[in-house]
Amino acid sequence: MKILISACLLGASCRYDGRSVPLDGELLVMLAKSHTLIPVCPEIYGGLPTPRPPAEITHDCVINAEGHDVTEAYRRGAEEALRMAKLFGCEAAILKEKSPSCGVGRIYDGSFSRTLTEGNGITARLLLEAGIKVYGESEIEKLI
Repeated sequence: MKILISACLLGASCRYDGRSVPLDGELLVMLAKSHTLIPVCPEIYGGLPTPRPPAEITHDCVINAEGHDVTEAYRRGAEEALRMAKLFGCEAAILKEKSPSCGVGRIYDGSFSRTLTEGNGITARLLLEAGIKVYGESEIEKLI
């Protein structure tokens, strides 16, 4: 199966803080042996720099810690990630949890207090609406 995957989970330094959060090497090797992984970073695709101020979703808008509305960049990036998924025929996605772009199931609540709430990031929502199964990185074993 072809799987879209957050590039930061593969070691690309594209997170808001300029870092990555690579998956456990053994799990990643097992995943890559049975699937084709297509790395994406919707925030970069949307035109945001690295590093960039952290952002959270508030009332369906993505606002960064400096108070700027960056929703349009997140939407552009989500649309590009979906385009990539369709182009490569991806049936699933493994995305970075809690992210305003990639978070699935739970995201930060917009208060910048590290409080989680139920919800999906902009990219996760778009992929789910398109019928692509979306998993957070803690669910990777479901795909091995």
